[in-house]
Amino acid sequence: MGRIRNTFTALRNSEDTALIAYITAGDPNLNQTKNIILGLESAGVDILELGVPFSDPTADGPIIQAASQRALRSGTTISHILEMIESVRKFSEIPIVLFGYYNPIFIYGTGNFAKRATAAGVDGILVVDLPPEESQELREYTDRSGLDFISLIAPTTTTQRMKMISKTATGFLYYVSITGVTGTEKPLLTDIQREMKRIRTVTGMPVAVGFGISTREQAAEIAPYTDGIVIGSALVRLIEENRDRKNLVNIVSSYAKDIKTAIREDGTGITHREA
Repeated sequence: MGRIRNTFTALRNSEDTALIAYITAGDPNLNQTKNIILGLESAGVDILELGVPFSDPTADGPIIQAASQRALRSGTTISHILEMIESVRKFSEIPIVLFGYYNPIFIYGTGNFAKRATAAGVDGILVVDLPPEESQELREYTDRSGLDFISLIAPTTTTQRMKMISKTATGFLYYVSITGVTGTEKPLLTDIQREMKRIRTVTGMPVAVGFGISTREQAAEIAPYTDGIVIGSALVRLIEENRDRKNLVNIVSSYAKDIKTAIREDGTGITHREA
């Protein structure tokens, strides 16, 4: 079993919910990204989503768009990101998912990307603009390399389409809890409860909820109904606001630790599979 599957299995056995943290690679720079990753793991983050900066991140709101622009200006590339992950693997076994868009991967070369990402220690990929119908040209290589292909489900996804997506998804399903871009709205608990019940009728694989979650109160409220909670824009904003401070890693880690503590204190885990 891979790191992602092992993590969700361990969390289910301990009746816990995964905290999945998203940060943009190269913001403020790749050396700090490495330090932040190690700090987040120490703070209790279970899985890391590492954003690959792209010039036209259409699914992302202004906070992550700005982070992508800063990372691109600093010269961040896929090759540099993979080298950084390779160095992280000397100290860490945290599951890492590369989160991004297909264009940079296509330019890098799909086969070369899959081979190089696996060798560097990447566990999965989430390609926002590559729906199942168009994913085979990449999955031909990533599946063969053992990379989990994380698939998205939205509030507008029909039950029939959920069945189709879940048949080929690996790692976990990412439920986009709002319609729109990242970091712009807050999800409603009643909507999440309803959609989790619907998703559970078609698959037993782990499901993580993301988009719009930023506070410990939200995390504690939502955690009983899902296998994982994704915190993204709030972390990226925190990095932006404190990027010049010497204690940046501590600031970001403290925030993540607070979220993870809130999830655990709420007694999460087994109840969401009974919801």
